[in-house]
Amino acid sequence: MSQTFRHPEILEIARREGRVTVERLADYFSVTQQTIRRDLTDLSDSGQLERVHGGAVLPSGTSNIEYEDRRALNEDAKVAIARACAAQIPPDSSVFLNIGTSTEAVARELLRHKNLLVVTNNMNVANILVANPDCQIVVAGGSLRRSDGGLVGNMTMQIIRQFKVDVAVVGCSALDADGDLLDFDFQEVVVSRTIIEQARSAFLVADASKFQRTAPARIASMSEVDTFFTDAAPPPALVEKCADWDTEIVLCPV
Repeated sequence: MSQTFRHPEILEIARREGRVTVERLADYFSVTQQTIRRDLTDLSDSGQLERVHGGAVLPSGTSNIEYEDRRALNEDAKVAIARACAAQIPPDSSVFLNIGTSTEAVARELLRHKNLLVVTNNMNVANILVANPDCQIVVAGGSLRRSDGGLVGNMTMQIIRQFKVDVAVVGCSALDADGDLLDFDFQEVVVSRTIIEQARSAFLVADASKFQRTAPARIASMSEVDTFFTDAAPPPALVEKCADWDTEIVLCPV
């Protein structure tokens, strides 16, 4: 197969999985690793991928991937993470769920939970939890972002500040080496900060592809998170910092 045919398929795999590795692509296409490295260099030079150690990731920047594309990324990992997270949310709890495909996955795992109160600024989460008759849903109104069903703005924050819940479950677009949770939309970031402030405990749900990405706006530090659910071990330096901060890391292998 020539590079003309490999390149589109490499990009499709990167969109689906969040990243690609030289070794896996070489096996997939039955070519040498040197050939794949040249392919990834070409795609990086054209701005379609960013090279990282051992492979490449989708380019980061000031704008996020389209929401429907994000839903398909690392889907199995999100399910495993969501299942582990939901298992630590007991019945008779109050919960915040923010905007994101990972928190939507958590909502699906809460469909059999009893006597829940869920506050959310995510219309998709609200629509999922309608199927649970034992869940009271409060939608934090505000400006609707049609691209992802998110509600943001001052009105959203004012509603959230009326609550003090047991658990906040938040996602993010990227995690940097300092342990900062990052996102692309500043309006969304300030809402997520408020959600963390108004909860007794904070859970972060983020798959391992977030270690390879960056975004311009800071939500919070991992030091403000009680439990981090992910599908693969974070970089060693971040693991050490989490230990210092008493942030529990729960690995959720697929």
